[in-house]
Amino acid sequence: MKYALVKCRVHLLGQKPFVIYTDHASLRTATSSPHLSQRMTRWLSFFAEYNVTVEYKPGKQNVLADALSRRPDYELAHLAYLESPLYELFREAYADDNDLAGLVEALRAPNKAVELTARQRSRLHRYSVVEGLLYYQVDGGDEPRIVVPNDEDLRHRVFYEANDTPLSGHLGREKTYTSVARHLWWPHMYKWVRKYVQTCETCQRVKPAPSASAPLMSLPVPVDCWRSVSMDFIFELPADARGHTGILVFVCCLSKMVRLAAVRKSVTAPQSAQLFVDNVFRHHGLPEAFVSDRDPSTKLRPRFVGPFTVIGVHGHAYTLNLPSSMATHPPFYVGLFKPYRQAGSVEPVERLGRRILLEGVRRHPNKLFRGKRSRIRSRSRGTGRYAACLLGLQAPHAVVQGTNPVQVPLQDLAHRRVVLLALRAPGL
Repeated sequence: MKYALVKCRVHLLGQKPFVIYTDHASLRTATSSPHLSQRMTRWLSFFAEYNVTVEYKPGKQNVLADALSRRPDYELAHLAYLESPLYELFREAYADDNDLAGLVEALRAPNKAVELTARQRSRLHRYSVVEGLLYYQVDGGDEPRIVVPNDEDLRHRVFYEANDTPLSGHLGREKTYTSVARHLWWPHMYKWVRKYVQTCETCQRVKPAPSASAPLMSLPVPVDCWRSVSMDFIFELPADARGHTGILVFVCCLSKMVRLAAVRKSVTAPQSAQLFVDNVFRHHGLPEAFVSDRDPSTKLRPRFVGPFTVIGVHGHAYTLNLPSSMATHPPFYVGLFKPYRQAGSVEPVERLGRRILLEGVRRHPNKLFRGKRSRIRSRSRGTGRYAACLLGLQAPHAVVQGTNPVQVPLQDLAHRRVVLLALRAPGL
């Protein structure tokens, strides 16, 4: 009460009589008590400056003051863990699978291991049971994964969650397999993925057309994330509700993290620069280098990217002094010059973006967000890592995932440093 009067002194001192409601009943008789301590005497001299009346009000009735006096940071967090309904279906289906039911019983009661086959006994050490779920570990360095029972309906449902839902994006065979295999396992899973994707009408309709291309020279590996940024436009997409028919793509050349911005076909250079500020500079600062296609039609066009010095002649071929950002082999046959395409970061994103956005952008105006999430969930072939891991974050959660073990942040940071050093190693 004294603290409240001190805080509101300028508003209460010398004003009309006011009332203080408190759930401390003894304060009503504090001023009339015949025996006062030195502390109470000092406080009463302070209260005498105010024209105040103290009235008792039970805490249950004094709702407003009770709510204001509660500090939210002292309250316990209310945690709710969302578990996929597939886990309960897995537990129920183990009983109908003769092989897995025997393994579960043997793990719970080791004396029943004699009932298993010789092959099952030799691999029993790879299995474990946690909260009714059977886990399998390929080797000592592999993370345990949930074993999916031999039930076709369940396995098709797993692939539906990992491939057909709006958050999955029909990523194709390899990325769908990587997403499922992170947390789930069953024999010959890759064959299941290949068959499922081949029979998925949407996957076959939106997948990019294959084209043969010569191997290109790799760009130098950046020192850190978002030091070097690839950027390009993707046009001729279905228009969304706001009339956007293209995407401006920004890709971190190290982590392959993607930032996308919806644009119109008539986007100007100042608008593109503003999109760069809003999507990249605001979050990651100014990059040291940009990698982009400087001419959309031809390679070695002098007005944009030339001329180049001839530094060697090999029969009918010429070796040109090309910049490293062109990611091409320096010797060329003059008659075989082809349209220049920037290799490295943007082209895979363009193919992936078309897969996701052509699948239904008219029905889902926010498909761009889902496209970014689908790109983050896919693993880079060049680094073998997820973009979030290289940025110091946790690996992105998949639609179908295992249990969430508690991971020490210091271990994650140390692992990130090891990955970055490995990526910058010579010869990569």
